[in-house]
Amino acid sequence: MTGGPHAPATRRQFLGLTAAAGFALVTGCSARQPTAAGPSTSTPGGLRLTAAPMRVDLAGSEIPTWGYGTLPGPEIRLRAGDRLRVELDNELPDDTTIHWHGLAPPNRMDGVPGLTQDPVAPGERFTYEFETPTAGSFMYHAHVGMQLDRGLYGPLVVEPRSEELSYDREYTLMLDDWRDGMDAHGGHGADAGHGSAAEDDGGDAVSFGGRSYPLLLVNGRPPEDPPVLETRPGDRLRLRVMNIAADTGFRFAIAGHRLTVTHTDGMPVEPIPVDALRLGMGERYDVLVESAQRGGAWQVGVQAEGRGGWGRAVLRYGGSPASSPPAVAQRPGELDGRLVAYADLLAREPLTLPAGSPDRVYDLELSGTQIGGQSYPDADPLPVAEGEWVRITMRNTSAKWHPMHLHGHHFQVLTPTGRGPVKDTATVAARGGVLSFDFLATNPGDWLFHCHNHHHMEDGMVRVVRYR
Repeated sequence: MTGGPHAPATRRQFLGLTAAAGFALVTGCSARQPTAAGPSTSTPGGLRLTAAPMRVDLAGSEIPTWGYGTLPGPEIRLRAGDRLRVELDNELPDDTTIHWHGLAPPNRMDGVPGLTQDPVAPGERFTYEFETPTAGSFMYHAHVGMQLDRGLYGPLVVEPRSEELSYDREYTLMLDDWRDGMDAHGGHGADAGHGSAAEDDGGDAVSFGGRSYPLLLVNGRPPEDPPVLETRPGDRLRLRVMNIAADTGFRFAIAGHRLTVTHTDGMPVEPIPVDALRLGMGERYDVLVESAQRGGAWQVGVQAEGRGGWGRAVLRYGGSPASSPPAVAQRPGELDGRLVAYADLLAREPLTLPAGSPDRVYDLELSGTQIGGQSYPDADPLPVAEGEWVRITMRNTSAKWHPMHLHGHHFQVLTPTGRGPVKDTATVAARGGVLSFDFLATNPGDWLFHCHNHHHMEDGMVRVVRYR
């Protein structure tokens, strides 16, 4: 079973339902809709996710994989300040966990096996429970080995108590690379996390990874069977665009339409118009789209960065004469237009840092398998103390771009404006790229800091930020 857009409820209907429920709501990965999807079931004060083998229909081919009943898994929605309570039932043949990507839960709820919790063994249940004070667009996914490279992921949206944005319809779009069940190894053979993760791509093109992925999916759908986003002339859409891929950075654009960026990694920025997004693995952008055309069907293009590969959705206007959908490979010219850049993003809610300079500074070189010249699990921890202002500078000496993700915290990217975006995942350009960020050490525990290319992570591109 795969996900896809459905007729959205009105904003008033949705907020009324969530308020009445009083806990996390599971919906489809698509337009807002107050109905459950997949095998997750409500439990007193929360919900249940079942990780299990399943089959998905990819353009008429039944593919075996692992997941939470749908691809992507059910969308979890709640409101800022609500308590998230999820019971995870493991019906897989292997251990598993759930990581709440972009949220900052108590350390024991972060879902990292062997670091923040014991893995959930086959046949066992584990309950995740914590408050979610921060609104935004987040994700949940397995954090054991290469399980995310199957179907063990889904979107998580925390609504603000008072929404400042005005829009008519909303869609969540999860972008993924896919090879599970598509080759002799099912995408998880001996090469799925081993070998050289820093191979040179022989040029200056943007490249995030080097593995072969035969399909790019949007909400679990291949380009031959794309999800359809319904709109009407004059409507304003909110899109939550999320890159859940294991090895692929994406460029995203809509033919005939511009994008106004309002959030990155769930954190608000001053609205800025662009033609296209570039998303490293683990990154998310919220954008507003004005339905300014009179009608028709328009390509929502998803292009792999640095290599071949194509995914898509279709933006279709209702209330107008029927139009043929765009050809599968029709490429929006907007993909070559103005790209979103960190230097152009101004945080609306920057971190509140003390006067002076950082208490602790790390300068770390990134290769394809190491951070600061060390590989996990043998790498030394990066110590911090509660209350410290910490600055990390990363210098990328490899041929691949690295999307670096810090668990349990939000950080602020340093840009010339002094108001760089607040994020949890930031991409460092290849061949000498440099990126610095600041964070406040306010969430004690042991926290992963790693490349969100999962092959690089499996090869050891991980450090642990440890409170002492």
